[in-house]
Amino acid sequence: MTDGVDKAAAQAAGMEPDRLGALIDHLDATYLASGKLAHMQLLVSRDEQPVLAAARGAARATGEPLRDDALFRIASMTKPITSVAFMMLVEEGKVALDTPVTDVIPEFADLRVGRGNRARPKQVMRMIDLLRHMSGLTYGLQRQTPIDARYRQLGLDEFQQKRTSDEFIADLARLPLEYSPGERWIYSVSTDVLGVVVERLSGMDLDAFFRARIFDPLGMIDTGFVLRDDQVERMTDAWRLNEDGERVIADLGARSGWRRQGRFLSGGGGLVSGVSDYHRFARMLLRGGELDGARLLRPDTVAMMRDNQLPGGSDLARYSTGMFSEADYNGVGFGLGFAMDLKSQEYYWGGVFSTFFWIDPIERLIGLFMTQLLPSSAYPVRADLRAGVRASIVDHRGVQTR
Repeated sequence: MTDGVDKAAAQAAGMEPDRLGALIDHLDATYLASGKLAHMQLLVSRDEQPVLAAARGAARATGEPLRDDALFRIASMTKPITSVAFMMLVEEGKVALDTPVTDVIPEFADLRVGRGNRARPKQVMRMIDLLRHMSGLTYGLQRQTPIDARYRQLGLDEFQQKRTSDEFIADLARLPLEYSPGERWIYSVSTDVLGVVVERLSGMDLDAFFRARIFDPLGMIDTGFVLRDDQVERMTDAWRLNEDGERVIADLGARSGWRRQGRFLSGGGGLVSGVSDYHRFARMLLRGGELDGARLLRPDTVAMMRDNQLPGGSDLARYSTGMFSEADYNGVGFGLGFAMDLKSQEYYWGGVFSTFFWIDPIERLIGLFMTQLLPSSAYPVRADLRAGVRASIVDHRGVQTR
């Protein structure tokens, strides 16, 4: 392996090693050498075999080099895991996509719509609305309306919250929806609510459910809501851009907020993970719900999750009203837990710390990118990644595998 590219593996997989190397060089020059990012870790595999594995830069402000087994705050890359957990319960017959959310979250029975908090929703909120972010809930970080301002005041977006799951739901239930469920798409705390649904239906807290039903079966040994003592040395610092566009510390790895157990386990953004673990999760999805003999979902369930579930097969540009998301809108659909490119059929999602993953079911390709910079919209690194990897494919697959 040279400069992160496994030349033999890349050639065997029908990819051009020099183009993959050029992608790493571009990322190094554009984002690391310029100081835009402190570090990056990139893994690309085809047919589940790594062809590119690179770790660059400083893990912490004190200069320690980024390790291959570094740990990252994956934020909204938690959402696909929570969505898989919910779909496992669907397969078990404990819930359905069209189940009214009030069947499990009765606190939502008296929800209203709009700033006046008076109008009743035109239709009930269903579980599918939580999965595809058409519930009418929002995020405080949208910064568009008095409703999302109340989310910010109550701290409903925060990764670690002092409130319990029940208190989180109770606080949400006091606020109006931005719109009636099913009418519009807005990135929101919907998946946090979905995590509470998983807890109530399973009788387990989200950490215990994830551990027993997903992480242990898949061998995801480093993923969790709390950073263990034996993991601290591998935890990276996280940065954010201040008002002057300067990169400043947001969370120190050695004293990370993720070392403390919050009362609320955020199914929308609370996990810490690493490249190796998340690659196993992505491989399970690519394989149609199974990995190394552990089957989490049926192939048809995974296929449904990565199919566009927006009304009329439309794209986010037609239905989105929010300012912030982890995806572009034109030509992008949304399934049950992640977005998909309506043309290439790649499905993907990212986190607010600029982490990102994508899966191409036709080319049998997985891409993972880890770094730690708020906000994820700061630089077009995700578009650079996908374009660079796509340009490296010389042997294209013509038949989609489900």
